[in-house]
Amino acid sequence: MSTSSVYPEPTAVGFELAAELGYDGVEVMVFTDSVSQDSDTLARLSRHYGVKVGSVHAPCLLMTQRVWSPDPWERLRRAALMAEKLGASTVVVHPPFAWQKSYAAGFAEGLAKLAERFAPIRFAVENMYPVKMAGRKFVPYAPHWDPTIEGFGAYTLDLSHCAASSTDAFAMLTRMGPDLAHVHLGDGSGPGRDEHAVPGRGSMPCAEVLKHLGEIGFRGTIAVEVSTRKAGHRAKREADLAESLAFARKHLVYP
Repeated sequence: MSTSSVYPEPTAVGFELAAELGYDGVEVMVFTDSVSQDSDTLARLSRHYGVKVGSVHAPCLLMTQRVWSPDPWERLRRAALMAEKLGASTVVVHPPFAWQKSYAAGFAEGLAKLAERFAPIRFAVENMYPVKMAGRKFVPYAPHWDPTIEGFGAYTLDLSHCAASSTDAFAMLTRMGPDLAHVHLGDGSGPGRDEHAVPGRGSMPCAEVLKHLGEIGFRGTIAVEVSTRKAGHRAKREADLAESLAFARKHLVYP
């Protein structure tokens, strides 16, 4: 379970609910919450709740552009060090923003160097989506919101982002091929809305994707990344996260 799934509650609650509900582990979303930025504190939470950290989401969001450092390469380096310390196999990273020209120009080469330095940790580039501004479509990422166009050594498939970009999830999965390292499990119902809905509540083929991953013996990591921001109270949040886990376990079946 991604710790972002308990927002606006803090990171520590992500570990607590993951343990309570029976998740195998968590993805740490490095956020403005100071606990999410501190490897030692996260390691203590992991030991206390008996919940391992499977992946680390580097601070790539607009609101986390100054977490750790304004330098995006330093943020990725710190995320890799965190993953290394916590025993996580994957660092999730977004494509550069279009205005990060220098970072974008050397992104593929720099990512390959980091992957070599921190092997076997994989830097999995996530598919994003275009946004609408003043009625016009705008791609805020460089070179594109679809990382398979550029080509990288590892990918994160985000199903909610497939909905937001009107992308065929299976086509995206096929393009990522054997380089698919990580999956964000969440649903969505249409373009322009990054909903991160509980799987099964939108139009994405979440069940079919999970079934396919089981059939091919996928050995990467899968994180429930749903929005419970509007849940209103803990009981509703827990119910949504329990439903998401039950959905995943029902449809992800290995022969």
